[in-house]
Order: sequence, then C-alpha cells, then structure tokens
Amino acid sequence: MSKLCCFLCTITFLHLSKFVISERELLPTPPLPILPLPSFSQLKWQQRELIMFLHFGVNTFTDSEWGTGYENPAIFNPVGLDANQWVDTTAEAGISLMILTAKHHDGFCLWPSKYTHHSVARSPWKNGHGDVVEELVNAAKNHGGIDVGLYLSPWDRHDRRYGHDLPYNEYYVAQLQELLNKYGDVREIWFDGAKGSNVPNMSYYFSDWFAMVKELQNSINIFSDAGPDIRWVGNENGFAGNTCWSTINRTSLSIVNASIDYLNAGDPKGTDWLPAECDASIRKGWFWHKSQSPKKLSKLLDIYYNSVGRNCVLLLNVPPNSTGLISESDVQRLKEFGTAIDTIFGTNLAEKCFIKVSSQRGGKDGVFGPENVIDSDHLWTYWVPRDKEKEDSWIEIRCNKELRFNVIRIQEAIGLGQRIKRHEVYVDGKKVAEGTTVGYKRLHKLEKKVVYGQIVRIKFLESRGVPLISSIGLHYDPF
Repeated sequence: MSKLCCFLCTITFLHLSKFVISERELLPTPPLPILPLPSFSQLKWQQRELIMFLHFGVNTFTDSEWGTGYENPAIFNPVGLDANQWVDTTAEAGISLMILTAKHHDGFCLWPSKYTHHSVARSPWKNGHGDVVEELVNAAKNHGGIDVGLYLSPWDRHDRRYGHDLPYNEYYVAQLQELLNKYGDVREIWFDGAKGSNVPNMSYYFSDWFAMVKELQNSINIFSDAGPDIRWVGNENGFAGNTCWSTINRTSLSIVNASIDYLNAGDPKGTDWLPAECDASIRKGWFWHKSQSPKKLSKLLDIYYNSVGRNCVLLLNVPPNSTGLISESDVQRLKEFGTAIDTIFGTNLAEKCFIKVSSQRGGKDGVFGPENVIDSDHLWTYWVPRDKEKEDSWIEIRCNKELRFNVIRIQEAIGLGQRIKRHEVYVDGKKVAEGTTVGYKRLHKLEKKVVYGQIVRIKFLESRGVPLISSIGLHYDPF
C-alpha cells in the first residue's frame, strides 16, 4: 500500500511540475491579422521578387512587336533553340519563375494545338514536330528550382472566330485546357486586355476562364488588370507608385478599363489582397530585334528599386533571338544584374549593431523582440510594439562605429496584413528618407552616394493597427 501511495505521489508531483513549467513558458500571443490576407500562393509569388518574361514567336523573325496574324508559319525556324540555355541563364540571375508567350496577339501557338493549324506544327522547325512549351517545361524540370508560367493572349489576330463571342470563347477555353492539362504545374498564367484600334467587338468570358484555370490548377496565380491573384501595376516601365498597397477593391477594377492611378497605388481600405506585378523589358522592345541592345545596369537597378523596392514583383522580359537562344549581350547584362543585387543586399550592416525599440509586445522575455528584424526569416518572425503604440513607434539601429551605407531596407510581416501608412528614417538625428507604404519590401535609395552614421532610427508614424516589422537592413550600393 505504501509503495502504491509513493507511486501516486510521484505521478502527481510530475503532473504538477509539468503544469508549473508550462505556465511559466506560456508566450504572448501574436496580434490579430488585419484583413485582407494573402493566400499561400500569393506569398510564394511575392518572395520570388524577380521573375522573367520570354517574348518569343513569329515576331522574333519579322522584326515586329505586334504580328498581323497573317504570318506564314514557315518563318518560324529557331534552328538552335535550347531551352536549357534559357533556364541556366534564369537560374544564374537568381530568378525562379519563367513566363513564356505561348500565344501572342498574332495567334501563332508555340505548342501543337489541336484547335488551330496556326502553330509550330506547320513550321519547318523540327519538321513540324517541335513544341516550345514542352521544351521549356522539360528544361525547367531537369534543372530543378525553376517554375514555369504561361501567357495566352486573349486578342487573336489570326483566328476567324475572333469577334464572335461564343465560338471564340470556346476556342480560348479549349486552349487553356490544353496548356493546363498537358504541361504539369503552371505557377502563373497571364491575361491582358491589349488590342489595337479598329478591332472587332469581342466579349471575353473572363469569369469562365478564371474558374476553369482554378479548377485545373488550384495553386496557380492568375494575373490580369483585375486579378484575381495578381494585378497589373498600370505601366510597362516597371515602376510602382510611391504609395503601393497590396490591397484593392476588385469591384472597382475591370480588365482593359481599370484606373491606372488606382492600379499603381492600391487602396488602404481595399477588401481584396491583390498585389501588383511590374512588367518591363531588358531591351526597348518586348520581342528580340537585331538593332536593339540591353539596357544599362544602372537603368535595371533603377527599375528594381522602383518595383521590388516598392512592394511589388518585377517581371523582367528577356526575349530569345531568332536562333532560339537568349543573346549573349542579354545573358551578360542579366548576370551583372543578379550579381549587383547580391552585392548590394548580400551584406546587412545592421546585423552587427544593437537594435533598440520603443516597446515590445509581451515584454523583453517575449518572442516579438527586436532581434527578429535581423534574422534570416523575413516573413514569420517580427518585432511588435505594445498595442497602445499604433502610432509613433520606432526601431533604432545603434552601432559602435560609424557605418557607410546608402540603402535602407524595411519589410513588414505581410502574412498578417499590410499595415504601415507613413514612416520616416533618421541618421544621427537628421531625416534622410520618408515614405508611406512598406509592404513586403521598401527600399530607400538615399540621395547622397554615401551616408555615414552610427544611429539609424525608423519611425512608424501611422499604421493600420500595430506595425509588424519582419526585417530591416542597411546596405551599400556601389553601382
């Protein structure tokens, strides 16, 4: 009996000890999210930061941007086409998603569609047995770590069904089914409303298209002026607005007729998470032209700061040439671009400094401390001030010695919503930058080529709820 009592006492003691320990280890809860929130696939897309467009087709061989639809398929003959070279070029630049123009406005299909003769099946390339989409998909799969997206132009200047709503929409959906059934996972599909003047009146059944896309591939992101997953930024320069919300009201958008200013800035009161994608080309044109050369590195970096650095993803077009390869000049410029980004952001000077904050949720023993802003997780670990500090909270980087930098990086924990409305940056008490939104990433390229200082304070003046700061950085851009 005494042994049984002893055993029961021991069990009771262990349970009570466990209860006391668990009580002591309880952590403060995170703040409630502020709606709307991104989906898993939208977060994955945002973290890519830089993705690639490949404009390729009959225009590559006719030195034009918009084909007529009357091109003879025989002109399409990229005798040296090597999708592995495209993928290797992409990977070397640190890019993880490639979007191919499977069909542009001319209606020529880069895969052997069963619903038209106007395709690679009628070209001399590989004796009519070629499939550019398949070549890219296989090359990406063999490389690993590279995903594929597709663009299927709604405007078709070749097909006679265009201008007749029901027959053409049936044709379009049939081709969507081909692309999304045959080629495995497609991570982004691109729709636009581009078309010339004097074009037959045509109603696109976008709702039907989008529903079909999501049925066939539920993890895909759909791009268009009005989403539903990614919106256009409103220009083809690669520049987002100085204020750029990932939130917007989809009911206020329509494909083709959306307000450019609204697309560019978003809406702090928006009910839909619909982040912006900035499209720009490495050359003047979208298709390859022998007479053109790639933009200077300084121009590409300028585009980067005004797209990725303003809470967007940059979709950079790099067009293959008539041989079927990405031109060596473009390969080198893209490599320089990727190297420059790594050089600038590969070192965070703030990591060697002491981080001080206005307050901390849950006190100093909680999990929302300032150390989170200099760790490797830029999404799910973050600093949070006390609930009372919805305005005028701050975070400070204090260094033992003077630092040399010219770029300041701020990132929000957007998994719990976009919050910051206005912020300022001070170096040794002097204001060096100010801005409105932050979102996934805000980059301040300072006007002075070099700034020297020991104390950097970032003030969050207005916010939707308490700010959640996932990462900060001080960087030097030598370019």
